[in-house]
Amino acid sequence: MFALADANNFYASCETVFRPDLRGKPICVVSNNDGCVIARSAEAKRMGIKMGAPLFKNERYFRDNGVYTFSSNYALYGDMSARMMAILSEMAPGQEIYSIDESFLDVSGVAACLPLEEFGRQMRDRVRKELGLIIGVGFGSALPKRWPSWLTLPLKSGPGQTALSTSPALTGSAGCWPW
Repeated sequence: MFALADANNFYASCETVFRPDLRGKPICVVSNNDGCVIARSAEAKRMGIKMGAPLFKNERYFRDNGVYTFSSNYALYGDMSARMMAILSEMAPGQEIYSIDESFLDVSGVAACLPLEEFGRQMRDRVRKELGLIIGVGFGSALPKRWPSWLTLPLKSGPGQTALSTSPALTGSAGCWPW
C-alpha cells in the first residue's frame, strides 16, 4: 500500500506560516525579479488570477482587490519542504520524494495496525501542528508512474475532513481514498 502526501498551494502556504494574519486571503508568489505569478493561494485562484500573469500588468488589480504579493523565497520553500519530508519519513518506513511538496510513502504495514483514514488524518494533523502547512493524503495499492496530485486535494468537505467519493475518476485510480 502506498500514500501520496501533497502540500496545498505550497509556496503561498509557506508564506502564511510566518504571516498567519494572511491565511484565507489572496496571495501570489512572483518569480525572480518579481516578473510573473508562479504560485497562488486558493483565494487568488478563485479570483481568476492566472499562473504566469505578469506582475506589472496586474499591480493595480492586486492593490485594489487586496491581493498580497511575495517575492519568491526558495530558501524558505526548501527548508519547509525538508521539514515536511522529515515528518513524513518518520511516519512511514519508505519514502520517495517526488517534488518540493509531494512525497510517495510506503505504508504497507500501517493498515494492519491502524485504519488508513486515521493514519492519513494523523499525517495531516502532525504536519499542520508542527509546520502550519495543510497537506492532502491519498492511498492506493499500486505506485503509478505519475499519481495525479489532484487526487489528494480536499474534496467538498474541506481541509482536515474526510470525504470518500464514488466518482469513477477516483475509484478507477488505484483504489485511492483522498482526504
